[in-house]
Amino acid sequence: MTSVVICPGQGAQKVGMGRDLAERFPVALEVFQAVDDALGTRLSRLMWEGPEDELTLTHNAQPAILAHSVAALAVVAPRLADVVAGAGHSLGEYSAYVGAGALTATDAARLVRRRGELMYDAGTRRPGAMAAVLGLATDEVDAVCDAASGADGVVVAANLNAPDQTVVSGDPPAVERAGVMCRDRGARRVIALKVSGAFHSPLMAPAVDGLREALHQATFNEPRFPVIANASAELIGTAVDARRLLADQLTAPVRWVECMRTAAQSFPGATFVEVGPGNVLSGLVKRIVPGATSITLGTADEIERFLG
Repeated sequence: MTSVVICPGQGAQKVGMGRDLAERFPVALEVFQAVDDALGTRLSRLMWEGPEDELTLTHNAQPAILAHSVAALAVVAPRLADVVAGAGHSLGEYSAYVGAGALTATDAARLVRRRGELMYDAGTRRPGAMAAVLGLATDEVDAVCDAASGADGVVVAANLNAPDQTVVSGDPPAVERAGVMCRDRGARRVIALKVSGAFHSPLMAPAVDGLREALHQATFNEPRFPVIANASAELIGTAVDARRLLADQLTAPVRWVECMRTAAQSFPGATFVEVGPGNVLSGLVKRIVPGATSITLGTADEIERFLG
């Protein structure tokens, strides 16, 4: 089976995540233990027992989602022999690089922990907001963001998740204005998101230098298969480009529609394999690439059915 591995991003976390993997698959338990050791904390206990408000904090949610994705990958990797590419939504891009052998699970966990800390700090210094806009084309949302930005703040299209699903991000007054304008243009819904900052917007600029330094210090190998970068929607095959685009990603939009179209055009007929908590990305793939085949491998039951 020719496969494109896709890994979820922040928002996929929930209390109990990954516990069934640890209980049924020794190799998954080893991943969780290694991440705990690398971070010097019992992240796995927080994942499995909560509390939810602590798990949701950016610097906890990011390594938790990565650990879940990497643990699932460790179990299914022997049966995914023909992986032609990987991709991940925001922090999920780090999980994809682990799958490609460019990063170890422990280095990636330390990186996304640092990434989460830097993003949280940037959000504290300049509080931001995000909102999901449903039922309005991305170019319409882009136009609204331009019109809604002003002297009291900026708003940008941050997550281009589907042709009619875009997340906007920026200063709270501008995000609120953009929401009203999107409704006026016919958006079906505008949903405020519970976040600690304006991710993938210019408000994250203070975090970029710190992340670039952390990426430079981490050991990055050449990936075994290309990973499609959020920031450019290009197939990335070198460690140098991976580092550069992961740093750019903090302030650039997640071009998920383009990423999935790049995968479909580059590898016709490939199965999209979502590895990690939830099934949001599989749902988006079917909306972006009509007729695409996708499967989710995030729970022990799903993985056991796949392994047969």
